[in-house]
Amino acid sequence: MRSVLPILTVVMAILALWYGAAVMLNRQWTLDQAARAGQELTLTQIVADTMAQDRPKLPAPHQVGAELWNTTGAMVLEGKAFTRRSLIWHGWVTLSATLVGFGIGTAAGILLAIGIVHNRAMDMSVMPWAIASQTIPILAIAPMIIVVLNSVGISGLLPKAIISAYLSFFPVVVGMVAGLRSPDRMQLDLLRTYSASPAQAFWKLRWPSSMPYLFTSLKVGMAASLVGAIVGELPTGAVRGLGARLLAGSYYGQTVQIWSALFAAAILAATLVGIIGLIQRITLARMGMAR
Repeated sequence: MRSVLPILTVVMAILALWYGAAVMLNRQWTLDQAARAGQELTLTQIVADTMAQDRPKLPAPHQVGAELWNTTGAMVLEGKAFTRRSLIWHGWVTLSATLVGFGIGTAAGILLAIGIVHNRAMDMSVMPWAIASQTIPILAIAPMIIVVLNSVGISGLLPKAIISAYLSFFPVVVGMVAGLRSPDRMQLDLLRTYSASPAQAFWKLRWPSSMPYLFTSLKVGMAASLVGAIVGELPTGAVRGLGARLLAGSYYGQTVQIWSALFAAAILAATLVGIIGLIQRITLARMGMAR
């Protein structure tokens, strides 16, 4: 209870603030409708109406929860989990691009980090460019990537995966450079006294020492990769994916749909990061590095 009670307290406070904000933002529409009809509403009626509007400025938590259930659990029970109305199907489309981009970004980040650590020229040249690449807004570069790739006949999953990789590789580069450089001078000197080759020093010292840094950067990279996949779905007017749900909701003023897609993306990100955390605990425990 000591660990659960603070979490429940924070959640209840957030829900209370959310409900209060929903009433404040949605009440004007209720009052306008009542004025047109020549009616006077009590406070209870105003609050009840703000919680049940079809297109509220800010949907109430129970509206978002109901939309999530109707587009996930209810679809599964009806056998329609992979139809266009299902968030499960849209989530799978986004997840596919996320995982491909995450794999590309992780591989590129690890290889660049190894090169930066072992080659001074790469350290002086590649690292500044890697940092500079993250100063370009993703909303500006995503349409350029999609247009260029479409012009050469590449569309679908790959453009979104490249955008995901663009966002996810940088945390991996930074984390792995720090991890590969984490062994102190005495440890490296000890391996030299044993006549260890650079490859042996890498596999027996640098690589194991970098594991905690790697998993931490993978968590950040996974979240960034999901953001990249969603952003990659926006400029194309896509009809599939969580980004497409956000886009459709914004076109037709379906705020409940927008918020349910946002929560679906958050749940998906939390699940993926949680899986990486589980792999981290198992791996570090087997390596004798668990804390």
